[in-house]
Amino acid sequence: MPSPIDDLLERMTLEERIGQITQVDRTAITPEEVAEHAIGSVLSGGGGNPEPNTPTAWRAMVDGYVDASRGSRLGIPILYGTDAVHGHNNLVGATIFPHNIALGAAGDPQLVSEIGRATAIETAATGARWTFAPTVAVPQDPRWGRTYEGYGQDPELVSALGAALVAALQGPGPGIDVLACAKHFIADGGTTWGTTGGAQWVEWWRRAYGADGWHLDQGDARIDEATLRAVHLPPYRAAVAQGVGSIMASYSSFNGTKVHGHRWLLTDLLKGELGFEGFVVSDYVAVDQVSPDYREAVVTCLEAGVDMVMVPFDHTRFRETVRAAVLAGELSSARLDDAVRRILRVKAAMGLLDGAEPQLPTPAVVGNADHRALARRAAAAGAVLLEDTAGVLPLDAAASVLVAGAAADDVGLACGGWTIDWSGGRGAITPGSTLVDGLRGHLGDRCTVTGADDEDLTALDGHTADVGVVVVHEEPYAEGMGDRASLALDAAQLRQVEAVAAVVDRVVLLVYSGRPLVLDPALEHADAVVAAWWPGSEAAGIADVLVGRVPWAATLSVDWPEQDPPTGAVPATAPAPRWRRGHAHHATG
Repeated sequence: MPSPIDDLLERMTLEERIGQITQVDRTAITPEEVAEHAIGSVLSGGGGNPEPNTPTAWRAMVDGYVDASRGSRLGIPILYGTDAVHGHNNLVGATIFPHNIALGAAGDPQLVSEIGRATAIETAATGARWTFAPTVAVPQDPRWGRTYEGYGQDPELVSALGAALVAALQGPGPGIDVLACAKHFIADGGTTWGTTGGAQWVEWWRRAYGADGWHLDQGDARIDEATLRAVHLPPYRAAVAQGVGSIMASYSSFNGTKVHGHRWLLTDLLKGELGFEGFVVSDYVAVDQVSPDYREAVVTCLEAGVDMVMVPFDHTRFRETVRAAVLAGELSSARLDDAVRRILRVKAAMGLLDGAEPQLPTPAVVGNADHRALARRAAAAGAVLLEDTAGVLPLDAAASVLVAGAAADDVGLACGGWTIDWSGGRGAITPGSTLVDGLRGHLGDRCTVTGADDEDLTALDGHTADVGVVVVHEEPYAEGMGDRASLALDAAQLRQVEAVAAVVDRVVLLVYSGRPLVLDPALEHADAVVAAWWPGSEAAGIADVLVGRVPWAATLSVDWPEQDPPTGAVPATAPAPRWRRGHAHHATG
């Protein structure tokens, strides 16, 4: 007797099967078209928000697509996906948690689990049931623009934290609350500098965003199989063992072959050796990179083991291409059926095929007080005290404190990339609390804040204090836009550190960043150094460790570089470390 899924598959037309493996960006399809073509998934890409960008507008948007899909001939609901990678981060008002690099420094699977459940609740409250998280990359070079999306350089740590997030997102059972997606399979954190190349899509990104980039991201992992297995495979093995329902293929290549078209990686290793029973989804427009011939690219990726294609725009072209390839015998019907079966199996596990309406949280839970308290606790837990040569921290209860740096009172700069917009941004882009809010809460009028502009040193005129807290920062970025040959602080921020040091007795250098930065010569003026990473919407939590309300506990999960390479030199390997992972300085007070 056939299983319910096999029975459903048998009743599907070729067009309906093709629709099921098609994922479309919501800007490129209407709810009516979703039903007409039996589309399997819709997504909001980075910044793919409704107007207004509110929880209720999100819920109405997503419900519109889901309800329409239930009205198709067979009534198979879509999966609605979004990049909820540090909270439901595309949504204004959602709780934005620290990025994974901070959670790796905290090293606490229970904390990650709590964040995962809060993220699942806020995501499901908007109707979305699929998040493209966790990133379980093992970044080897801090110049990579996605370093902050990884938990660290230790495969064992990444495995433990990634599995914890998968379990928390998908829920305790029996069904899946929010589908997790381990990414990006595989070795995206092990690419070689300069191997991304000058492909047309790279040049398009550079022109569109007016920035250099893409030197490591989407490049080539030129490593042997032993390194692949020892460094980059363990987190996927752990995620599969935890029951992850989806895995996203990497843009990058493995020894010259694009992962999206690599049958040994996607089918033999992932589905065969690891026993992965969920489905593989492609990355955004990634299939197009496999071959300049679109039909060849599509067939190659599907035959290699990609099950659902994030098209994401021209779904008509994709569907017609797959149909022609099947009818011509270029894509086997068995491979198409396997892909559809895998997708349906996951939808069944989520309760989407039983005809019952899911009981989801209401939009009112988004950004609630308990979740914000958790985010504040996580910000404190991930902060690493790198150095405290003079015993400045915790701050003395009677000390006067002068705070400087644009990021000190800026929610956007505390949240970093993948926040509201794809690459994040400055300012009050979403509700939250800042370091200044936290210090004022603890210190009252003993906390003085200078002008926020890093260029405006006149704001320091007339100021003196016992301790200066200077926040230096990276501007937010995402993906290859963040690939940087130099990890040095910019000149304006260095000048501000020097200027503050001239009017205070002691300096605490606080670093907001998506990765370790080269801090010389600012270190010459710093008595204490704190890596706060991108702490999220509740950056007031950083104040909790500065004043001693929360003890220092985090350690580095990535090596911290000592210096940039010589001018004009761009070595293929990462810079030498000043502090190695596991390092922390515990203040004696």
